[in-house]
Amino acid sequence: MARTLTPVLAGALALAVTPAVAVAGPGPGPGRAAADKAVTYRATAAYQQHAQGVRAGYKPDQYCVFDRAGGTGALGYPHFNHAYDNSTDPAKPTALFYEDDGKGGKRLVGVEWLVHDRDQNLKTDDDRPSMFGVPFKGPHRGNFPGQPVHYALHLWLWKKNPEGQFTAYNPAVTCLPGTTRPLPRPSS
Repeated sequence: MARTLTPVLAGALALAVTPAVAVAGPGPGPGRAAADKAVTYRATAAYQQHAQGVRAGYKPDQYCVFDRAGGTGALGYPHFNHAYDNSTDPAKPTALFYEDDGKGGKRLVGVEWLVHDRDQNLKTDDDRPSMFGVPFKGPHRGNFPGQPVHYALHLWLWKKNPEGQFTAYNPAVTCLPGTTRPLPRPSS
């Protein structure tokens, strides 16, 4: 009988290999990236239960976010904990991404770190952070009033992204009809 590796089992497996991977050393490289991903699995495993993520201070957005630039895929429902803005700690992502689970609940699919650009200039990037051996994308304009110019790194830890684990949008995540933010009405 074949077994499917669920996200929870995948996280448990990551935890099991953490000590062996960590031996590779604390410096940059594949060993460090794998160890840091295992830290993220451990830190976010409890958030598989949506209520746990909310209790931990991640504020839900009421809308599902999809790629409005014409690409495919979505983020799902972002939940931000702005106490973790500027964090590059693998255990403290700024955002959790959830999708509808088809049963009236939410399922954790990914995480994001968000770091403010030091000089708030979209034309410079000398302060670009990196994690897991991957540079953050950006700098980007704020996505809502008051959000500063920032860098972002998405990690699709709990749902495979066919476009890549660090790609901004995940084509395997969809927004149900009526769950996305309405487009602004044109002014007359």
